[in-house]
Amino acid sequence: MLIRPDWPAPPSVRAFATTRAFGDVAAAETKAKLRALLPSEPAWIKQVHGKRVVELPQGGEADAAIARAPASVCIVQMADCMPVLFTDEAGTTVAAAHAGWRGLSGGVLEATIETMRVPRRRLLAWLGPAIGPRVYEVGEDVHLAFSNYPHAFMPTRPGHWLLDLYAVARAKLEGLKAVAGGDFCTYTEAERFFSYRRDKTSARMAAVVWSEPP
Repeated sequence: MLIRPDWPAPPSVRAFATTRAFGDVAAAETKAKLRALLPSEPAWIKQVHGKRVVELPQGGEADAAIARAPASVCIVQMADCMPVLFTDEAGTTVAAAHAGWRGLSGGVLEATIETMRVPRRRLLAWLGPAIGPRVYEVGEDVHLAFSNYPHAFMPTRPGHWLLDLYAVARAKLEGLKAVAGGDFCTYTEAERFFSYRRDKTSARMAAVVWSEPP
């Protein structure tokens, strides 16, 4: 029911992503089940497909959150958009970003890194469950938004391409100490994940990260 990142984070950093079997995190009973696994109430943000980053305990409309205090839980919701979790190599700063195509093209990952105020060479990232490159067909507007990343596209028919969100994210995260994950597909793995594009569902999964007190 949970996916634990396979990344070289320090032992003090804890992170996971929920799956379909865990339940819809928008539902009260699933939120309660999630809360039982966390050291504190997660800092829910209102995701708007932008690039605004907040530092906890601040909240509001944003698509990324950063925590510097132990036991402060960063959380993002997803059902095709890519969650990206971050930590520095010492585990003193963690972050979670919601990176659909709009946020990704708008610079949410770059904004998260800038707000963390940690050199890129000391940062680690994990790319969580998102729609995969073999099924994510997009049109001219999205193709134009990522014109600097031609390697992330494969043409399918006139005016349409398959987009690899993971490839774009890896390019944007170049220079980090480590980038892991990126081998999921919420659309094709129907028994494992919710997918908005596949089912037009309002159900959501979550990705969380926090650091334990020393």
